[in-house]
Amino acid sequence: MSEVTIEEATERLGELVRTTPIGQEVILVQDGRPVARLVPIAPLPGPVARRGFAKGQVLYMAPDFDETPSEFGEYIA
Repeated sequence: MSEVTIEEATERLGELVRTTPIGQEVILVQDGRPVARLVPIAPLPGPVARRGFAKGQVLYMAPDFDETPSEFGEYIA
C-alpha cells in the first residue's frame, strides 16, 4: 500500500494505473487524511481464438513437409 496526494495522483494517474499490481492499492490523501483508494481490477480475458480464424494464412508448404528426415532413422523403431 502506498499513499499519494491528490495533486500528485492528478499528475501521475496514468502511471499509477499501469504500475499498481493486482492485490495492491494506492491511498489518495488530501490534507493528510485518506480520501480515496485506487485498486486495480483483475485483467480482462483476451480475445478467444475461433476455429478457422487463420484460414488462408499458410501460403507455402514444402513438398516434403510430412516426411521423416533421414537422420532420424535410428530413432524410429
